[in-house]
Amino acid sequence: MLPYACAWIAKSKGFGKPRREGGFDNHDPRAWLSRLTDWQARANAAQANSFEALPFFIGAVIIAHQLAAQQAVLDILALLFVTLRVIYIAMYVAGLPTVRSAIWALALLVNVGILFLGWR
Repeated sequence: MLPYACAWIAKSKGFGKPRREGGFDNHDPRAWLSRLTDWQARANAAQANSFEALPFFIGAVIIAHQLAAQQAVLDILALLFVTLRVIYIAMYVAGLPTVRSAIWALALLVNVGILFLGWR
């Protein structure tokens, strides 16, 4: 659900306003999104990155399950990954690129840990 939360954040200033006044344009949403600036543009970029991170996370969790990883450890790592991604989004929208990149790297390492959790 994180990518959808990012999309809502990106579009939030345009809700309820007519298109002619800069409101969200559901007729041509991609063009409207491409004109966003500042925190709205960063929220839209966080949405794209969240969708990009999702397949690796899903794959890692499925592989860990198939390799009979310890469920409690898998749950903790999955929760840690999601928590780090929430922090990542907050740092992205806030415009803190160095902290954002560090959080991204930590989340990636947690995901790699999930991937190899069932390795024996």
